[in-house]
Amino acid sequence: MANITLVDDDENIVASVSLALESHGHKITAYHDGTTGLEALEASPPDLVILDVKMPRMDGMEVLRRLRQTSQVPVIMLTSKDEEIDEILGFNLGADDYIHKPFSQRLLIERVKALLRRTGADGGEPEPSGENSAKAIKRGKLSMDPARHESTWDGKAVKLTVTEFLLLQALAQRPGFVKSRDNLMDAAYDDQVYVDDRTIDSHVKRMRKKFRVVDPEFDAIETLYGVGYRYRES
Repeated sequence: MANITLVDDDENIVASVSLALESHGHKITAYHDGTTGLEALEASPPDLVILDVKMPRMDGMEVLRRLRQTSQVPVIMLTSKDEEIDEILGFNLGADDYIHKPFSQRLLIERVKALLRRTGADGGEPEPSGENSAKAIKRGKLSMDPARHESTWDGKAVKLTVTEFLLLQALAQRPGFVKSRDNLMDAAYDDQVYVDDRTIDSHVKRMRKKFRVVDPEFDAIETLYGVGYRYRES
């Protein structure tokens, strides 16, 4: 059982989502506006957050932006199909996944299940993302500990979301080898979850930004335009 916080001003969605997730054994706490939801998330972080984009008092993007200043809790965003710019912005701010309204409860359950499995919040061990994925990684200034979900650069902590950590892990496991966007999707997402190229690009962009906070000269993640990405060990 996982503790899930749902923040959405639509009472029908709150009721249906809560019922669906509770039927799978999860504990749901719901809030109907962004300000109240953020206060609750900061006071008591859950295992996973489901966050609507359009809300009164404070929209979901601002909630996500503020939440990411202190927490890397997995976040699924809810948005309308015609709001593509919201999806791009949300990934840039650190969302782990997106679901477009209207959505089926089965789809939501599968997305929640996949994200909880990746973090180990479903009661099991965090899902491995490849060969030797549980082993600590040391590549130049980079150190990664998958068991603790910790990463450092030159001894300084860099807090990554679940998705960012899995992407970097996939790259750092084989320095110099090119990973296509499809390869990275496979490493960071469940087989039943489809994401497009810009999603991976957004995660990599945000990841680079985090490392450049501790080292402005960070350039270990190389882009090979039209091909993918690779990790360059200095």
